[in-house]
Amino acid sequence: MFFNPAGLAFSNKTLDISGTLTGIKAIGTATVSGEKFKTCNGISTPISFNAAFKVYDNLQAGVSFYTPYGSSIDWSNDWPGAVLNQKVKLATYTIQPTLSWRILPKLSVGAALTMTWGSVDLYKGLVSAKTMDRVLSVLDATGALASMGIDLSYRFGNTTPASVNLNGTADMALGFHVGAMYDISSRVTVGVDYRSKVMMKVGSGDAYVNYANDIARGILEKDLQMINSANFKAEMPCPYVLNLGISYKPIDRLIIAADAQLTGWKTYKTLEIDFLNEKLSSFNQHLIKNYSNAWCFHLGAEYALTSRFDIRTGMMIDTTPIDKDYYNPETPGMTKIEPSAGFSFKPIPNFSINMSFMYVAGLGKKDAKCTYVDLLAAKMPALQLPAQATFAADYKVHAFVPSIGVSVEF
Repeated sequence: MFFNPAGLAFSNKTLDISGTLTGIKAIGTATVSGEKFKTCNGISTPISFNAAFKVYDNLQAGVSFYTPYGSSIDWSNDWPGAVLNQKVKLATYTIQPTLSWRILPKLSVGAALTMTWGSVDLYKGLVSAKTMDRVLSVLDATGALASMGIDLSYRFGNTTPASVNLNGTADMALGFHVGAMYDISSRVTVGVDYRSKVMMKVGSGDAYVNYANDIARGILEKDLQMINSANFKAEMPCPYVLNLGISYKPIDRLIIAADAQLTGWKTYKTLEIDFLNEKLSSFNQHLIKNYSNAWCFHLGAEYALTSRFDIRTGMMIDTTPIDKDYYNPETPGMTKIEPSAGFSFKPIPNFSINMSFMYVAGLGKKDAKCTYVDLLAAKMPALQLPAQATFAADYKVHAFVPSIGVSVEF
């Protein structure tokens, strides 16, 4: 149902129920001016649950719940790229009712409705430490710092003076998923499927400002206090996905499968975060993404050692959609090589335990850049700082991905 809804019609089971839990431990690094910074991510846990049943011999129906897209990363509050991202947790959830019909003995089609919603929890610096230290120098030169009772030698250094937390829930969006599958012979099967794009929209999220200390609060609160408890709207696409696949059985116990998957990331040009209060329009976020469509290639094999024990191995090459000149550390994407292995064991005929492990090896990205608006510099010409600044870093990422699933069939 997830990879190709047409495949369900080839099932000869009356009832098939399965569930999977995956753990993703991702580790990212960014090298900035020779200094390395490392993420302190928790473990992400995407899940899926599927149930299907026979309506007629050639007609199957089912429903799936899964998490098609998500991102979780934590760079900490006080690293050099904090003004772009400190921490983010994005998650989407989909319920997919599916109908699959084998219209000919060797040909099936499938169609599904996708109902997707999500959540966003984003932390980013509002003011960079460098710009804030420039503010302190200007205030010191005018004598204002002394009148405020602030230590004249104090500087923020590497501490982010003020950050904003943006969190909200995206309304449910509807899409579709269709596919077809054909047995060329008893040993070769081909398939194609298409999952439509859906636009995730946060209609009224909440914003909260956090200050590093009383000095930052005393200087900045008069300008930033309106953000506290303000509402914002935002939208971003979950792109379309097109799959083309083939499987081959050279012998009865062995299946080899390959597919090519095109994800339509080109629709993700910008991320717009707009405050509903017009007085806060200067704090709106217009983040250029300029993504490109990206291919992902899979090759795998399954071998039945016994009637109760199957082993699997695979390889995935996932190309990056991200433009090197618009490289935001909230999603440090890069081309990745991902080998995997796993097995299924049936302790009893109708019950299967499935386990797998995948290692994700990012190929790295050097001198990746992102330009952003320096809010204080834009508001205070006296600082004599450019209103736009560029953050550059060398990125690396790798991840460990274990997974466990169970299935019951009758």
